[in-house]
Amino acid sequence: MRKKTRDGTVPAMRLAGGAPLRTTLDIADPSDWLALDAGVREVDWYRSQSLLEWEHSTPLPVDSNQLDESRLALALCHRDGWIRQEAVQRSARYPGLLPLIVIRCTDWVGPVRDRARRLLREVLDVDSALALAPLILRVGDRDRGAFGVESLEKAMHRASHRQLAALFTAPDRTVRRFAYRWAVDSRLLRPAELARAAAQDEDTVVQDLCATAALSTLSDEEAYEYVLAPLLTARNPRTRSAGVTALRRAGRSEQAVPFLSDRSALVRACARYVIRQHAGDPAAWYRQRCTAPDDAELPPGAVIGLAECGDRADAKLLWSLLTHPAAGVRARAVAALRALDSTDAERLRPLLDDPAAGVVRETAVALLPSAKELPADWLLDRISAERPRHVRLAAFRLLDARDGVAALRAAVGLLEDPDVKLRTWAGQAVQRWHPSEDVRHCGAEVGELLDRSRHLFSDYVLRQRKREAGAGS
Repeated sequence: MRKKTRDGTVPAMRLAGGAPLRTTLDIADPSDWLALDAGVREVDWYRSQSLLEWEHSTPLPVDSNQLDESRLALALCHRDGWIRQEAVQRSARYPGLLPLIVIRCTDWVGPVRDRARRLLREVLDVDSALALAPLILRVGDRDRGAFGVESLEKAMHRASHRQLAALFTAPDRTVRRFAYRWAVDSRLLRPAELARAAAQDEDTVVQDLCATAALSTLSDEEAYEYVLAPLLTARNPRTRSAGVTALRRAGRSEQAVPFLSDRSALVRACARYVIRQHAGDPAAWYRQRCTAPDDAELPPGAVIGLAECGDRADAKLLWSLLTHPAAGVRARAVAALRALDSTDAERLRPLLDDPAAGVVRETAVALLPSAKELPADWLLDRISAERPRHVRLAAFRLLDARDGVAALRAAVGLLEDPDVKLRTWAGQAVQRWHPSEDVRHCGAEVGELLDRSRHLFSDYVLRQRKREAGAGS
């Protein structure tokens, strides 16, 4: 397989040596064409003999048969405007060079630019225009780049819905954005199609554009069925939030209630807005949901939602959820207590041994402000190799936040750990460690620990750290 490169000098030299265009470039990638255009003008620094022979063989041969596709591609990128102009004239017989014609349509030399534009108008059809869309839009950002974009738009007006569908699903997000903007402005797509696009596309710009356009038509029951339904069931939270917000305008505010416990904070906030506008009380709903008898089905989003709109008096309810059987609920309960500034290090400490990694991560974050208050020996015991990996990571994070001798002791002890992540973090922790005032009496131990990690420092830095810790030279 040919190695992909953005260095245009390498393919330029290969083309000068006679290599076929299709084996030298990824012809579907606009970056390769743009790199070649720039690389041809730089490659003479390499003093390639084959290229130097081509470089000085000007003007172009009278017989077009003497120029194959590869050498004509080089001529289209030549530093000499006269050669580029003549090369454009001779390129009509090579459809594979059309990407370079698109680039020459933005040429800084007027005659080259004009001739390239005349040729593009003559040979560009719908299929070739849509295939060149990624490159056209890339060069469209340049000065004098509007011509190519206008040509693309004209071709799109003549395209069938099947042909345009390729643009709507293009892997290049710039192409999808352009295609959907054009479709919205042209009123080409029905509201239901726009809603499906907003729900399925991974690009946030397309999501917002299509959702906004689809909702602008929302006016009756049929619109709800075909527009709101795809938005409300979308996987991406931006689209779901747009659908939830639109429930108010659709007169269906009560349908926003299930979204109060959505996994996305954005969707939950929109749902609370809709419920409040309908004279509802989201906080009361959260409290009732978190104390329901069937709490085995409690969604984690309802727990964190209570913290988002409740007050510190709700902490009592949240503390009771730390023993919930669902790991997601326990993790969100810890996060909710932290959001309400109601954490208690002693009560949260047992959760650092939770079997669920998500709970331990949230607990470590909640305990960080109190890291210096936690027993160093208790934390050191939890970075031992017998502990689960997520517990070791959390304990080391807290030890590192403690600073002092315990932090250095933990980090040095992990420098040869089999776990790559822990080993890397430990090395970084040792390198940024500086002694605090309370480690002066531990100078001998600090000196020994620093000696064990001397491979991480220069001799000068190592001596400096030892002096800072009172460990002598």
